Amino acid sequence: MELEDINTIAVLGAGNMGHGIAEVAALAGYDVNLRDIKDEFVQNGYDQIEWSLGKLAENDQITEAEADATLERITPLVEVEEAVGDVDVVIEAVPEKMAIKKDVYTEVEEYAPNHAIFATNTSSLSITDLSEVTDRPEQFCGMHFFNPPIRMPLVEVITGEHTSEETLDVIEALAEDFDKSPVRVHKDAPGFIVNRILVPLMNEAAWLVSEDEATIAEVDSTTKFDMGMPMGAFELGDQVGNDVSLHVLEYMHEVLGDAYEPAPLLAEKVENEELGKKTGKGFYDYEDGPGADVPTDQQSELVKRRLLGSMANEIAKLIGGDVAPPESIDEAVKLGAGFPDGPVKVVDEFGLEPLLEELEDAYEATGHERYAPDSYLQDRSEVGSFYDATEDDDGVDFETIRLEYPTEYVGHIVLDRPHRMNTISSELLDELSTAIDLLEDDDSVRAILLTGEGEKAFSAGADVQSMAAGGADPIGAVDLSEQGQTTFGKLERCEMPVVAGIDGYCLGGGMELATCADIRIASERSELGQPELNLGLIPGWGGTQRLSNIVGEGRAKEIILTADRYEAETLEEYGFVNDVVDNDELLDAALEMTEKLAGGPPIAQRFTKRAMLAGRDDTDAGLELEAAAFGHLMATDDLMTGITAFMSGDDPEFEGK
Repeated sequence: MELEDINTIAVLGAGNMGHGIAEVAALAGYDVNLRDIKDEFVQNGYDQIEWSLGKLAENDQITEAEADATLERITPLVEVEEAVGDVDVVIEAVPEKMAIKKDVYTEVEEYAPNHAIFATNTSSLSITDLSEVTDRPEQFCGMHFFNPPIRMPLVEVITGEHTSEETLDVIEALAEDFDKSPVRVHKDAPGFIVNRILVPLMNEAAWLVSEDEATIAEVDSTTKFDMGMPMGAFELGDQVGNDVSLHVLEYMHEVLGDAYEPAPLLAEKVENEELGKKTGKGFYDYEDGPGADVPTDQQSELVKRRLLGSMANEIAKLIGGDVAPPESIDEAVKLGAGFPDGPVKVVDEFGLEPLLEELEDAYEATGHERYAPDSYLQDRSEVGSFYDATEDDDGVDFETIRLEYPTEYVGHIVLDRPHRMNTISSELLDELSTAIDLLEDDDSVRAILLTGEGEKAFSAGADVQSMAAGGADPIGAVDLSEQGQTTFGKLERCEMPVVAGIDGYCLGGGMELATCADIRIASERSELGQPELNLGLIPGWGGTQRLSNIVGEGRAKEIILTADRYEAETLEEYGFVNDVVDNDELLDAALEMTEKLAGGPPIAQRFTKRAMLAGRDDTDAGLELEAAAFGHLMATDDLMTGITAFMSGDDPEFEGK
């Protein structure tokens, strides 16, 4: 089967995951049969989809017509034969119980067409065991979405022992057609990638509190404000549901052994029905208390080392067991759990040797199997990292940006943090600065194109999570502001033309970055603004100074003081955006403009930018530089090239001489 052969999809289970998957599939243009065991269940799921589509239309993410057409593609059903009798793919999202899922597949096998692929949304159960209930184990795989499916970009595509490569390729292509980011899991291992990292991490946090080695406040303060996780470990547990975490752990414990024994504290919470946010109380009290009020200043070095050690051990088991390579682990956890940086990168940077020593010491002290170091971790600690040392063509290993050369004379900087809306961290500022230096030193590059990865954001601003990881440190905040000012200033002073291709959100620090470009081209769907004042801040990377030079002081004050968001067309009227183009034409239009500038006279462009910058605050200085530059240019080969081409009617080919 090929992707183009798929027309109709059955989604079994109309709960939160099921109706979310059905909505995603229908939005992608597929006919969807949404099935559950009772009319009231399936109707509730259908109503939830209708509500969600309404919100998307209300927020201008889709049109009303698209919402109506999507809903029309979904058929709510109860009878299994009617639901699966004429479909191409079955995506099962029933409760996470092996017995229930096996019963479902036994019944579905009776009615589904022979060509249909079965994909289970299980978060941890064995793909192989489930596939063997059917007569088509080679057409059976995992397709694990994350909650809520409409927003979360990750889909883990998991092989069973019998799954064919063709099946995996088709389901991966289907996930991409759903506008998701599939990550291949190469072996059927409990927890797959994301849960295999997160659940043992949350369990270790609970063990530390159970054994009086740390408090909940210390654990969450450390994980949220030192390790940089999007939530504290216990805060995350309450969000996921402590019963869900316990269920996954119990399955891991059953299959993998005592290293995954649930901590007494976690078992106690579930026994007392303190399941987290959904019950109003978990590790935090959400009804009668303040909820997850995580302190910023109770970090613990012991907690950090133990949790990173646990994470390193699970990473070693995944890589060493051929479940997934480092790149897939980092991509999956960033996309599925919102980590600013991938866990492999985090433990590599901390150092594998001290983490191995921490595990060895804890194992010797407690004898608990969760601290038993994996052999692959021992091997890699001698190397020093899980990642093998790799460098790009420029000898620089970038993590948060990409440097590309799409056409002659053009260098393309891509902000490459789509899982974080291309938000700007200290690391990204460092890498952006390095990239600018590399391009300026490269004689084959004459113009720079700057874009963000993906369609959602050029850059949604500063990475608030990374900033929060440093705690409320005024000195650190000043340092970050000065770092951004320095890097953005380097881009503004770059002597080559710079074009910003803006697609999606361009907010806060992202708009300040775009301000440093010479020309800004935006897609129709782009949304721009300086919302810092809504946070009680001000633009801290030059926005209070540069914006007024482009749109005038009055407009700049309006944009900054109101903290409003603006459509691209409005900021085109204000003079900030040079051109607004159709959404699907943004990259081509921005590249075309960059190529045009790259074909211009490099020396004249350089002096033009210098003179305009010099005259910004001192007109006389600008005029003086302009006159000197004019005289200098009279003696260049480029001038003769330009005159000759003008006289002959040809296009000049400037050499920068």
